[in-house]
Amino acid sequence: MPFPTSFTRPLRHAVLALSLGLGAVAAQAQGLFSPVITVNDEVITQYELEQRAQFLRLLRAPGNPEELAKRDLINDRLRVQAFKDAGIEVTRDDIDAGIEELSSRTNLSPEEFIQALEEGGVAVQTLEDFARANVGWRDLVRARFLAQARPSDAEIDRALGSGGSGGGVRVLLSEIIIPVTPQTMDQVEELAGQIAQIRSYDAFSQAASQYSAAQTRNNGGRMNWIDLNTLPPGLRPLILELTPGDVTDPINLPDAVALFQMRGIQETASAAPRYSAIDYAMYYIPGGRTPEALGTAAQIAASINTCDDLYGINKGQPPERLERESRAPGQIPNDVAVELAKLDEGEISTTLTRSGGQTLVLLMLCSRTADLNQDASREEVAGALVQQRLAASAQSLLDQLRADAVIVER
Repeated sequence: MPFPTSFTRPLRHAVLALSLGLGAVAAQAQGLFSPVITVNDEVITQYELEQRAQFLRLLRAPGNPEELAKRDLINDRLRVQAFKDAGIEVTRDDIDAGIEELSSRTNLSPEEFIQALEEGGVAVQTLEDFARANVGWRDLVRARFLAQARPSDAEIDRALGSGGSGGGVRVLLSEIIIPVTPQTMDQVEELAGQIAQIRSYDAFSQAASQYSAAQTRNNGGRMNWIDLNTLPPGLRPLILELTPGDVTDPINLPDAVALFQMRGIQETASAAPRYSAIDYAMYYIPGGRTPEALGTAAQIAASINTCDDLYGINKGQPPERLERESRAPGQIPNDVAVELAKLDEGEISTTLTRSGGQTLVLLMLCSRTADLNQDASREEVAGALVQQRLAASAQSLLDQLRADAVIVER
């Protein structure tokens, strides 16, 4: 029996509207997953670009996320093609290990890391693709170049004699350290991006005087000459890429963003000293960078001469307010290492904060232990030489793959 017209007309309208709605969704999805770049006939979709850009935002990678995502995905396609051509297979265990290594850099477990990414809009597949490309590429580079990357005893001796990667080089920098709280994160990121474009010494100096929390702000951010090998290992290559006037991309630190401007670089006649351990103390003062907390820090600094005096300052206080560490230079957190590099024994910095800017850190350099036994660091130097050579070989191979590739942007 036919349905009444009064019933079928609304039904037809509803079906038509649903069809149009589904058609719009399908068209949108088709556009999202359509190819936007091809790399040797392998496609990169708009979805992948958006996912990688969001991934980089969550990691707070310096630079334009969209441009970085495009560059990285093209490079990943080339890496994957190269290790597949070499017969290298990446297993599920390899991917899990790669994710665990990446998550460890954020002090999160793999499960916590994945959850944080998903809450930020990044699919697990995006993370797995990233890990797969990097793990397979690492295996390819080691298989192809490791044998020739191993240094001879003579090369290790020469590296030790020149003070390692930083020996005989000193740099003249200006710095800006901008405190960050959860409430100011967006504003600070925008400000740091603007400062990174500065090329004028005067403009950088003015910005340091206005925005920096470092004690050098009173001098326009200008630091004294500093041996390169006293800086954190991860910061050294960023500094060496600069020419006078250049400014680093924003560097994320705990509760702060740092920028450095190159003012000069020199080779010194003798090697810079090497240290096996650095002894330092951190006294935590509630209140962050409030006038009261800074005033307390100033009073403490005026009343002590050595790190041992801090034990008396902390008497009757919770023991966790005072931390004293003796660590190898490469094991010190980057923000702490940068501040220690500027200090002599017994000197104090009040640049750093913790707990989202709510706790001021009074940092004091207790002592540096010279590395007098060079033989004890031969393995470390050999490992550094291998990594430097593998990195150079990997970059050379990637440059060649990119030069030979057919890359089409739609």
